[in-house]
Amino acid sequence: MSKKVLITQPRPLGEHNPYDLLEHHHEVSVDFQPFVRIEGLTAKEFREQKINPLDYTAVILNSKVSADHFFRLCKEMRISVPETMHYYCQNESVGNYLQKFIEYRKRRVFFSETNHYEDLLPTMYRRKEEGYLMVLGEHYTEDMYSVFTEHDIEVTPAVMYRTAPYIWPEDRPFDYDVIAFFTASGAHAFCENFPDFRQGETALIAYGANTAQALTDAGLRVDKTAPTPQCPSILSAIDQYLSEQG
Repeated sequence: MSKKVLITQPRPLGEHNPYDLLEHHHEVSVDFQPFVRIEGLTAKEFREQKINPLDYTAVILNSKVSADHFFRLCKEMRISVPETMHYYCQNESVGNYLQKFIEYRKRRVFFSETNHYEDLLPTMYRRKEEGYLMVLGEHYTEDMYSVFTEHDIEVTPAVMYRTAPYIWPEDRPFDYDVIAFFTASGAHAFCENFPDFRQGETALIAYGANTAQALTDAGLRVDKTAPTPQCPSILSAIDQYLSEQG
C-alpha cells in the first residue's frame, strides 16, 4: 500500500501542481486540507480599533494573506491607498505578490531575502520619518514585531483577519503517513481536532521555527523542518524524508 501524505494547505491552483512530481516519483498519494480557515474582519470591526491606514506611510506585511486583507479593507472603507505608500515584506514572495494590487516599484517595495525582518532594518533606519502599520491576525503576539521595537522602530499592530479551525469530519478517515504543517496556528488547530493523537510512525514536517515549536510544545516529534540549506522548501523536505525511507 502506498504512503499517504497530507498537505495542510489548499490544493495549488493551475495545471502544474508541484506535488504531482512527488506522487509520481515516490508513488505516494497526496491530499490537501488546511486545518485553519482565514476570515477577514469587517470594515465595522476594523474601525473599532480606531486605526486609519492613511495616518501611516508604510505597511509591514508578513504574508500574502496580510496583503489580501489590507487592500480588501481599504477598498471596503473606500480608502484610496496613496502611490507614496511603502511596503516592507517578510520575503520576496510577498513582495512580488503586491503586483496584484499596485504598480510594482523597487523604491516602494522592500523585502527580506532571508525571511527575517532584521534584513529590513537598514532601510528603515534610512527612512526615519516613516510611520509603520503592521497587518496581523487576531491572536498576534508582541514577539511578532519585537525585532522592530527592540531597535526603536515604532510599529502599530492592526488586526485585519482572524483564523478559525477546520473541524475534521468524524466519518473521514485520518490515516496519513506524513503530515506537512506550514503555520503554528495550523498545528494548534490540528491538536484541537485530534487531542488523543498518537504519533507512532507518522512523520510530521514543519515549515518555520514557530510551527516546529508549536508541534514540539504539544509533545509531538518533528521529523523534518524547512527552510534549511538542505531543504529550502516544504516540498523538498517531504521529498528528502520519503527518499530516506526508501
